[in-house]
Amino acid sequence: MPDSQARSRAVRAVIPAAGLATRFLPATKAVPKELLPVVDRPVLQYIVEEAAAAGISDVLLITGRGKTGMVDHFDRQPYLESRLEAKGDLERLAAVKHTSELAEIYTCRQGEPLGLGHAISYAESHVGQEPFAVLLGDEFVDTDEPLLPAMLELQARTGGIVLAFLEVDWAETSRYGIASVEKAEAPLAAGVAGTAGLGDVFRVTGLVEKPPAEKAPSNLAVVGRYVLPTEIFDAIRRIKPGAGDEIQLTDAMALLLAEGVPVHGIVYRGMRYDTGQPLGYLQAVVQLATKRPDLGPAFTDWLINYVTNDLGGTPTTD
Repeated sequence: MPDSQARSRAVRAVIPAAGLATRFLPATKAVPKELLPVVDRPVLQYIVEEAAAAGISDVLLITGRGKTGMVDHFDRQPYLESRLEAKGDLERLAAVKHTSELAEIYTCRQGEPLGLGHAISYAESHVGQEPFAVLLGDEFVDTDEPLLPAMLELQARTGGIVLAFLEVDWAETSRYGIASVEKAEAPLAAGVAGTAGLGDVFRVTGLVEKPPAEKAPSNLAVVGRYVLPTEIFDAIRRIKPGAGDEIQLTDAMALLLAEGVPVHGIVYRGMRYDTGQPLGYLQAVVQLATKRPDLGPAFTDWLINYVTNDLGGTPTTD
C-alpha cells in the first residue's frame, strides 16, 4: 500500500441507505426508515452529525427508489425559514438551517439492493483514491463518547481497514460478523487508551460471518462503522455472492486481509443506538428523550409513573 495512502486521513463518508426496511412496514412503505424521527431528529441526521463532528464534510448517500426525501431533509427550505423568522421562532429556525450546514450531501442511486458490498461499490467514483468512512444508516453513538475520530486517526497511521467492535454475549455471536484478533502494538493502542467509550485496539487475523458460540473465535462483533482503503473496490469486484446470495462487504474485507492488507479494530464501550429493528428504535427514542434537558425531567416522571402504576410493575434500573 502506498505511503501516501497510509498518511491520508479520510474526509469523506458513505452512508448505504437503499434497503427496504421490511421490519418497519407499513410505516416505511412511503417514508424511508432513515427518516423515522428519534424525538425531533430523523435517524439519518444523527448519523450525519456524527460524521461532521469527526471532521467529515463530504457525505455520499447510497439511496434507492422512494428515498429522495433523505436528500431533501438536508436541503434549504427558504419558505419555511422565512415563516419561522417572521414568527420570531429563532430556535426552530436555527435547527432547520443546521441540517443544511452539516456537510455537503451527495447522492447515488443503487438500482437494486444486492448486499452491503454492492452498495459500497457505487461510491468508487466519488471517493477517488482516498480512504473513506462507511456509516450504516440505522445506528449511531452518543455524542459524548465518539468513536469515528479514533477510527479515522488509526486508519491514517496504519492504512488498510479499521473496524468497530462491540463485545457481545457469546450466545449472540451467530447474529454478527465475528473477528479473530490479537492485541495491537502498543504505539497504536496508546492513541486510544483512556478515551471515553473506547476499549482495546486489536489486529484482526480473521473474519467469520455469524458463527455459533462454540465456533466463534471471539465475542468481538463487527458493527456499522468502517474506514476503508480504495483497494476495497477491486476486492468487491473479485468476490462472488456470499450469504443471502448478496455481495458481502465482509467477504471483500476478508479477501484483502488474506492478501496482506492490515486490518485493525477498536472496541466500543460507549452508548450505541441501534434503530435497525422496532425494539432498538423504541429504546433509542426513550433513552434520548430522557436525556433532553427540555423534555427529560417531565418525560422521565411520566415514564416512571406509567411503568409503576399503569403497567402494575416496578421499574428496574438494570
